[in-house]
Amino acid sequence: MSIKVSVTDPQSDEEQKQIVPGAPQATVKLDMRKAVDGSVLIYDHPDIDIIIMPNKQKIVLIGGDGIELSEVYDTQNHLFRHLVKKGLVQHDSVKGGNIYGSMEGIILGSTSEDTNPIQLTIFQISKWMDQERPYFQAQRAYLEREEDRLLEPDDEDSTELGEVPHEESKGSIRPGWIRGPFGLYDMWRT
Repeated sequence: MSIKVSVTDPQSDEEQKQIVPGAPQATVKLDMRKAVDGSVLIYDHPDIDIIIMPNKQKIVLIGGDGIELSEVYDTQNHLFRHLVKKGLVQHDSVKGGNIYGSMEGIILGSTSEDTNPIQLTIFQISKWMDQERPYFQAQRAYLEREEDRLLEPDDEDSTELGEVPHEESKGSIRPGWIRGPFGLYDMWRT
């Protein structure tokens, strides 16, 4: 069984019905790269990077740049739960990795020669990404709307210069007073 990555138009229904032995049964579209050692690197998710190591039968999830660790953990946990439920990752092998904020697990081996657990793992990661994609697209759209709201406010959310009355002294911090551990000491001493 092999994975076919296609950039062209999908095949027609009649062509898909004709299954040729040894031909790919499914195709996935992911931002993947293959490392020199044969590891598969998947960069589709904005929170995590996924590394599948076929030579070690291991999957490692590493947090993306600038993402909070709590968000990374929730995403890693969600993906590993999905893979464990699908029977691809050994449940008791999921643990924190030796890289800060990473999580790893062991991919189960197959008893059948026709089944490749690495390809099945990539296929299930693709299915999980399809479920997650609306969430992070909505999050990205929200952040863009919020940025537009702050940088280009509507008439309702903005004021003309001079509408806000200015006073000489506002708030609780009085000008001229020194703030600090001994700043008010002189004021009380005299």
